[in-house]
Amino acid sequence: MTPLQVFEQSIQIAASSTAVERCFTDLELMHRWLNPALRCEAVGEWSTQMGAKSRFVIKIPILQPALYSEVVERKPGLVVWQFNGFFTGCDRWECFPQTEGTLLVNRFEFKIPNPIVQFGFDRFAARWTKEDMLAQLRRLKRVAEETYHR
Repeated sequence: MTPLQVFEQSIQIAASSTAVERCFTDLELMHRWLNPALRCEAVGEWSTQMGAKSRFVIKIPILQPALYSEVVERKPGLVVWQFNGFFTGCDRWECFPQTEGTLLVNRFEFKIPNPIVQFGFDRFAARWTKEDMLAQLRRLKRVAEETYHR
């Protein structure tokens, strides 16, 4: 049985929770902070409402593997995407209003069902994934603070 892995990162942002939330629910804004090696596409019409589907494509020449996701939890300041593919799990984005802006928490919980993929991930991609999550949060912070001056 493959173990559940959890990567959690957070960042303080000098913008309102509404502004921060818009950065992870508006597809145009998302593409300003997502890793350039990722492309998020709507399956149907873009939405972050319950049941909305999308796919994240990893831009690797020739292969371009994709993770299909569905919004499984949604309320103001919170979106949880559940995904299936070479990873199974969920990606949770949640805003916590603070006196001076917003604390944004991104929690990535997943299993890798294929032992060969798990081995490769553990050896080559786990550290990069954690670093990339933090880099994405920093880019999102910049987008939120530049777009939504307090």
